[in-house]
Parts: sequence; structure tokens; C-alpha cells
Amino acid sequence: MATDAERRLAASIAAHQSWAATADRAARTAPARRALYDKFLAQADGDPRRAEHLRKAYFQRLALKSARARRRARELTDEATEAEAELTSGGGSVA
Repeated sequence: MATDAERRLAASIAAHQSWAATADRAARTAPARRALYDKFLAQADGDPRRAEHLRKAYFQRLALKSARARRRARELTDEATEAEAELTSGGGSVA
């Protein structure tokens, strides 16, 4: 039985193989881009201007979530570094 890490690695390999075999990346992703545009257009009751604002808001929310996640990861790394330094300065060793 494969571990989660092995399954993720196998999926990553398959994705890279698939993209390597794709001559026209834009054509391959066009249906997904069109579906997302249609989603925003439907939410805006067919108004393209409102749909564009909805699209921008969506991607700005993603950027905000990403920035928060990066900041939290940085904070956790800093905390771990400080804890490790505290352990090693106290005469203990980190093995």
C-alpha cells in the first residue's frame, strides 16, 4: 500500500508527464478559464463589468489568504528556530 507521500509524488509525476505532452497549454486550459468566466458572469446576472469586479475580488481574496498563510508559516518557522536556539543555548542538544 502506498503512503500519502508516495501517492502525491506519483500524481505529481503524472501531471508533469501530461503537461510535457501538451503542445498548446492555452488551448488545454481554455475550457476551465471559460467556465470560471461564465461563473462570474452568471453571478453578475450577465453584466460583464460586474463579472470583472467579481473576478478581481475572487483573486484578491486568494492573494490575501496566500499572504496570511505565508506569514503564519514564517511565524511558525521563527518560533521553531527560537525554540531550537533556546534548547541549544541551555546546554542541551538537538539531535
